[in-house]
Amino acid sequence: MSKSKLKYEVIIVEDSSPDNTFEVAKSLQKVYGESKVKIFTRRGKLGLGSAYGAGLAIARGERVVIMDADLSHHPKFIPMMVDVMDGKNNGVGSGKFENSSTGFDIVTGTRYKRGGGVYGWSLFRKMTSRGANFMADFLLQPGVSDLTGSFRLYSRNAIEDILPKVNSKGYAFQMEIMVRAKDCGLTVGEVPITFVDRVYGNSKLGSGEIVGFLKGLLNLFLTT
Repeated sequence: MSKSKLKYEVIIVEDSSPDNTFEVAKSLQKVYGESKVKIFTRRGKLGLGSAYGAGLAIARGERVVIMDADLSHHPKFIPMMVDVMDGKNNGVGSGKFENSSTGFDIVTGTRYKRGGGVYGWSLFRKMTSRGANFMADFLLQPGVSDLTGSFRLYSRNAIEDILPKVNSKGYAFQMEIMVRAKDCGLTVGEVPITFVDRVYGNSKLGSGEIVGFLKGLLNLFLTT
């Protein structure tokens, strides 16, 4: 980020996680300073979507990125996403950015366009993700290729327009925020990204998360 001459702050939303997230966040805060790294602690597990919403609500920047804290989303893509939001023409890997001379309100990372991909997942996990995206795209028709991904860049105006309208607290948050963006007439660009599964720890995708996703998808289909 410093090499790209982008001013930034890092907001970590910590839901009393048992994996020492708070301690790691405090150590980062000591290295980079409290003005750069801010920790927002909440009591108990309040849901992934709720954590996203909390982070977006307290962020002060004119542009806000949501990404996984385990670095499955690589920060190297952030300057590229900023360029796309600003309407600059760039390429990444063998693919090309979606671009516009006037820029975009939201830029979303996509695993499912040329130049993007997923590494470290089992075949079952890849099929589950693809299937979830296919169902969501068919039912909601959001106009983006990766509706279940969370690596996204939002403009301040987009946050203020969309966030009050989003009701989902779980994994459906990623889907709903893009559906609301479409309803609000906001523009969305896409950047191919590579998602690399975490090296340490276990993925949180289980039967409970899958059921929650399906419930959220059905609710969005019936209410939007």
